[in-house]
Amino acid sequence: MEFKKLQSDMVAAMKARDKARKDTISSLISAVKKLAIDEGKRDDIPEELVDRAIIKEEKTAQEQVDSCPADREDLKAEYQARLDVIKEYAPKMMSPEEIEEVLKTLCETDDYGEILRAKGMVAGADGEWIYFDMVPGEHEVRTGAPEYTGRICVIGAEIKEDKLAELFQVK
Repeated sequence: MEFKKLQSDMVAAMKARDKARKDTISSLISAVKKLAIDEGKRDDIPEELVDRAIIKEEKTAQEQVDSCPADREDLKAEYQARLDVIKEYAPKMMSPEEIEEVLKTLCETDDYGEILRAKGMVAGADGEWIYFDMVPGEHEVRTGAPEYTGRICVIGAEIKEDKLAELFQVK
């Protein structure tokens, strides 16, 4: 997620007079700026830093929803609305099994073009990062810590980018 996208979406929420959305996006921007300052990347904020800050905020918001008392429906609805906005910006989380299925699909069909190689790293549903490598007839999936986040590279001929984006669940 690009930092500029958050900024422009906050302006749009302000113009639409959507206070709840504006407040949520504003808190995401603050979290990103704090992390950027902490890591000495204040001037040029990379996408991976934005993604890490959003993932952290998403976990916090999910904990708020989960720990909200059952008799406080109004508060729970407010927390859920905040979480829903944050999820719009959070990178898609996938399980190793989902990645295995994606790679198997790429190996077995030409619906996505002639795929010669695919590799990348995506956010895992359990908080880990999932690395993958694929060549026709062979693939590997493993977990690890991110050096950077959310990178996918597919090499081939007559590649259908829109279908690949849908397969990998990328916005």
